[in-house]
Amino acid sequence: MADDKDAGDGLDVPPVAAPEPLVPDDESAPEAGDGDSGPDKGAEQRKKPDEREEDDRGYDDLRRVHQLVNNNFYGVVDASGAAFGFGATSSPGLAPGTIEPEEADRALRFYVPPQPCFDDALGKLRANGLVVLTGQNSCGRGAGSLALLRETLGKKAKLRSLSPANALAELAASKDLEAGQGYVILDYVGELHVEAVQAYAIGRLSEELRRKGSYLVITAGDTTRRRLALQDHCVSWQAPDPVELFEHCRKQLPHALLAPDNEQELLERVGEQRRPADIVAAAVALSREGAEGALDTLRDRHQELVQEFFRKQPAADDLLPLAALAFLEGIPERTFEKECAALATHVRNWEQSGETPLAEPDGGAGASLHGAVAQQSRARWKARAVGFVTTEHRPEPGRDAGRSERRLVFTSPRVRELVIAELHDLYGYELWYPLRQWLGELALLGDLDTRTEVARGVAILARNALAEVDENLLQVWSEGLTSQRVTAALTLQFMCDIEHLAPQARNIALSWVDNRGQGRALTAAMALTGSLGSLYRLEALNWLWFLTQRGERIAFSARRSLVLLLQTAEHDSERALFILRYVRTVTAKAAPGTQERSIALRTTVQLLEAPRLEAPEPITAALLRGVPDSARHLGSLWADVLHSGNRSRAVSALCRTLVQLRDEPSVTGAVRELGEAMRNTMNRRQWAALCHHLSIALEHPDYAIPGAHRLAQVLLGSLRGRVPKESRRSTASLISNAPFPSSQGGRSK
Repeated sequence: MADDKDAGDGLDVPPVAAPEPLVPDDESAPEAGDGDSGPDKGAEQRKKPDEREEDDRGYDDLRRVHQLVNNNFYGVVDASGAAFGFGATSSPGLAPGTIEPEEADRALRFYVPPQPCFDDALGKLRANGLVVLTGQNSCGRGAGSLALLRETLGKKAKLRSLSPANALAELAASKDLEAGQGYVILDYVGELHVEAVQAYAIGRLSEELRRKGSYLVITAGDTTRRRLALQDHCVSWQAPDPVELFEHCRKQLPHALLAPDNEQELLERVGEQRRPADIVAAAVALSREGAEGALDTLRDRHQELVQEFFRKQPAADDLLPLAALAFLEGIPERTFEKECAALATHVRNWEQSGETPLAEPDGGAGASLHGAVAQQSRARWKARAVGFVTTEHRPEPGRDAGRSERRLVFTSPRVRELVIAELHDLYGYELWYPLRQWLGELALLGDLDTRTEVARGVAILARNALAEVDENLLQVWSEGLTSQRVTAALTLQFMCDIEHLAPQARNIALSWVDNRGQGRALTAAMALTGSLGSLYRLEALNWLWFLTQRGERIAFSARRSLVLLLQTAEHDSERALFILRYVRTVTAKAAPGTQERSIALRTTVQLLEAPRLEAPEPITAALLRGVPDSARHLGSLWADVLHSGNRSRAVSALCRTLVQLRDEPSVTGAVRELGEAMRNTMNRRQWAALCHHLSIALEHPDYAIPGAHRLAQVLLGSLRGRVPKESRRSTASLISNAPFPSSQGGRSK
């Protein structure tokens, strides 16, 4: 697979030609098709600092959101009893990379092979080396793919997930396929390009898999069956018999006594289920909470409550606050009340425009909004949505508990999904037109917390109305101001957290990358960070690298996105190493003295200078501390930059890293490996220059710390021989004596 290869090991990164010239350093070049041009050069120059400040604010917003997401994701999560499609953990294989045996064990703990589709798929897999599982969402295709590979290769076989965006025609020709390996592609999206996968390419892939004794299972929607190249490899997947699965789960779980009446009702409810995950959830609830707990799980009390609320055809002054909460859950109550009043104003203006007034689900006349704002009361919430809306006190991120505020929240994340689904199913243009106007206003003018919740809500809405969300919201926001672009980017990232929406988010983001104007290219760069960049890591890096070679404003955003990708990968060793390997590869492939090489070095030094996502210390220090083998890649990158005009910045970044790690004996080995990696890419003269330059830098007050000097000796002194004195003298003229920027946080005390 592409993300397993090293810079010197054949990582296949397609060369990207820069379509437009890029002025060196921080000068801006005019960009065809990406902005307005005119004779007023002075006005254009005055505009550039404002644009840079706007983009800085946008990335500051993204950084804060990613920091909050990282803190939540890497906190303590109770995933006991989790199974495939159920529990706190995500589905194995959703993100590209190795599927650990314990992940597969957990996913298949309660697995029952559905027949006859399982045997049909197994026969095709063994005969052709690949099979495509099609069918409805949530029918167990993901677990089925793992079960098929284990049945074919054994429980100890290596399993690996490939990106859903992989081009199958290119996969056969690449060096990514390893012998005796099991591969899975979940939610395959197909290629965006006109040249579709042809039958001969699939035949070639099948032949290559059989030759290497490897196997590939692909899961996809029913539309894949209509693709001529794949139709002979498709098997229509079905969920296992619900009662059979339930009884199988009961045998695996602690025994729970059941009265005959309860057992009959329970089995009847189980027989009505279509999602294996719901059946597993009921079996787990039975073992933990008894029959009533299992029945509550199957009855779906939340759905009953939400449906009952809408069945009563709520008046506008009850409907609108609930609709507002669906897109603004968890913000401070005082802010929510203000925005709820704004929504009521949008609806009132819409009614007074002479259009059809807000209607009830059955088409009857809706209640007048006259006095709706005045009638709102915090006390009324208990009566409005009993059982699925509540209040809680919590502080803003980074604030102490003494500054907590009351916030309105749903009793479960599922309630929010159900409310948005009901709003979409029951109400038409008369509600959604003013609601979209209101959402657009929030995306433009709301604070970051408000815009983040808008993005979450719109991502949920995309599950029910993807075309409407794309056309009426995302397309508008993506070419708007910075606040709108950030909201659009966050929406695509939150869509990746919703089952089966990640491929659609990827398609939308990539549609903005090229020939769609500067605004959408900037939004695409923002969107290709976070979850989207994690799931489609190679494709995200390829497109971001392409964007670094566009006009300066787009290139600046692309470099910031690459930095953000590395910052968010700090706790994901495999992804962090993949990013470092990628940058090493494209830098090595760029010919010396070319514009492509200059761009690569400029991007590299920005990565080496970057701080951690959650602290001011350098990200390089965190990687050396926590990511095995990162020293080898960082050493190569540092050596590349030290050979360029960015040498002073590279040495300063190296000093800051040494200062940060000075009191950590456990990283001595990593620092030694870092030095060896740098030395292995330098000749005698270059190594002498680095020693001299680093010794000068360490005399700066911010770096003149004994511990940092000792670590520098480890970096430089444990290598092959010492540089002769005459060689030191000869290199002095090559070294810049420019002052070095201060380390972040000032002098250590």
